[in-house]
Amino acid sequence: MVARAHSAAGKTKPLTVADAIESYIEFLETNRKSGREGRYAADAFILPTLGKVEIDALTTDQIRTWHAKVAKAPARIRTKPGRKQQFKDNSSDPEQARRRKSSANRILTVLKGALNRAWRDGKVTSDSAWRRVEPFESVESARIRYLSIAEATRLINASAPDFRRIVQGALETGARYGELCALTVSDFNSDSGTVTIRQSKAGKPRHVILTDDGAVFFASITAGRAGSEFLFVKENGDSWLPSHQAAPMAEANARAAIDPPLNFHGLRHTWASLAVMNGVPLLVVAKNLGHTDTRMVEKHYGHLAPSFVADAIRAGAPRFPAIQSDNVTPLKNRN
Repeated sequence: MVARAHSAAGKTKPLTVADAIESYIEFLETNRKSGREGRYAADAFILPTLGKVEIDALTTDQIRTWHAKVAKAPARIRTKPGRKQQFKDNSSDPEQARRRKSSANRILTVLKGALNRAWRDGKVTSDSAWRRVEPFESVESARIRYLSIAEATRLINASAPDFRRIVQGALETGARYGELCALTVSDFNSDSGTVTIRQSKAGKPRHVILTDDGAVFFASITAGRAGSEFLFVKENGDSWLPSHQAAPMAEANARAAIDPPLNFHGLRHTWASLAVMNGVPLLVVAKNLGHTDTRMVEKHYGHLAPSFVADAIRAGAPRFPAIQSDNVTPLKNRN
C-alpha cells in the first residue's frame, strides 16, 4: 500500500482515522460553522472505536458494524466534566430509536467527510471501504410536536413565575434555551423591537424580530434593570444553567395538562410551526431562527406552509353534496 511504502522509505507514517479526523475538523473550524459539532461527534463516537485504525486497513464490514453500534447506543445526557457519562433509558421508545439512527447517520457523515478529504488529497489509495456503507433510510422525517395557541397559553399560566418568563421568551422568539439563558437586558432593543442573539449554535449573532406583543413583553421584563444583567434569572437571582429547564418544564406540562408533554425545545418548534401556518415566508422564519438557508425549515415545517397546490385544490376541486342517510336505499345482494 502507498502509505506503508512511504513509511518504509521513512517518508511518513501510515495515516490513521484519527489523523484524517483531526485534519478535517481543522478544516471545518476554519471554513464551516459545523466544526464544534464535528469535534463532538469525533470525540464521542468515532475516535474511541476507529481512531487508531489505519485508513488503508479499514473494511466495509468494520464501518457498518461501528455505524450499527452507534445507532443502538443510548442517547447521552449532559454530564459534568470528569464524571462518568450518563445515558437516557429510552430503549422501548420507537421515536428515540429513530433519533438514534438519525444521529448515527450524521456521525457517519462526519467520518465519511474526513476519509473522503484524505482520499481526494491522495493520502489513501481507495475510498471503496466507506463508499459502500449506506446511511439508515427513512429516519430523517421527525414528527414535529408543537402547541396550539390555547395550549401555549395554558403552559405559560401553569409555569412557576420565574420559569414563566423564559417560557414566554421562547414562544415570542423561537430562540433556543441556551440562547435565552445568555441574553442580557441590553440585548433587547425597544426602538427596533428586536432581540439580539449574540451566542448562537451557528456561532453568528442574529437579530430576532418581535411582534408588537413580543416587544411589550420584553419591555415589561427589562424596565428599570441594568443592561448588563442576565435577562432571564430565577427568583433567587441565580442564572438558568444547562438542564435546569427540565424539571420546571415537566411540572408545567402536568399542571397545564399538555399531553403528550412537550420539552423546552418544542417551544421553538411551536413558534416556527405557528409562524409558517400563518403564512410567514420560510426564508423569514429561517432568518429569525438563525438558519443560513431554508433547508432545515423546509424539512421540518414546509408541509405546514400554505401552498399553491393545496390552495388550488381546495378552491377548485369538485365538491359533492352531503348524502342524507334517510335517502339511501341499500343495494340487494344478488347471491
